[in-house]
Amino acid sequence: MFFVEKRLNVIVGHYGSGKTNLAVNMAMDLSSKGIKVAIIDLDIVNPYFRTSDFKEMFDQHGIQLAAPLYARSNLDIPALPPEIKPLLCDENITVIVDVGGDDTGAIALGRYANLIQRMDYDMFYVINQYRLGTAISQDAVSLLDGIQVASRLRTTQIVNNSNLGTETTARDILTSLPFAEKICQMTGLPLAATTFWREKAAQLEIPMAYPVQIYVKKPWEQKIL
Repeated sequence: MFFVEKRLNVIVGHYGSGKTNLAVNMAMDLSSKGIKVAIIDLDIVNPYFRTSDFKEMFDQHGIQLAAPLYARSNLDIPALPPEIKPLLCDENITVIVDVGGDDTGAIALGRYANLIQRMDYDMFYVINQYRLGTAISQDAVSLLDGIQVASRLRTTQIVNNSNLGTETTARDILTSLPFAEKICQMTGLPLAATTFWREKAAQLEIPMAYPVQIYVKKPWEQKIL
């Protein structure tokens, strides 16, 4: 099940909820369908786990990347590239926006609120039951409220990304379903998808399932070249 339906897709959520891994999977899946796609790295807060880290892979698959200036260097500063607005407005490109975590990260998104408000977009709020700070449903909803205020945009759908990386079991995913349902009830938003590691696909039969690759890895899981 692939849940992307709009040309403009914004991804928000808590730090460490898995936003970036979701964004990379969405971009790769769109590209595999022959769709022209661009990904905007709008995280000017956290220098780790950015979509910018996958520039070489994106280049190989024809995925355009717009990232903060100096995002991949020791000179990292909160400077957003000028090509963001043209990409947001280009009707021929499906765009994914990976936003920094929490309301602090969403401030950068707010710079483009007046433009985005005039568009037909989806803004996905990524939840992770196993992430400290959003394990309680009320905390997750309060965080969402802060993100919406900071970004001046309304969330349209929920993505249940409750997982523990490669250690995730089928039981972990199934246990998170009631949590996701409660978030949807409290916010009045529909569930777009529940993600799970693609290699676990044979073990799971869940509604709104979206199998993903794990591209974003913890520093100690990455190969040293």
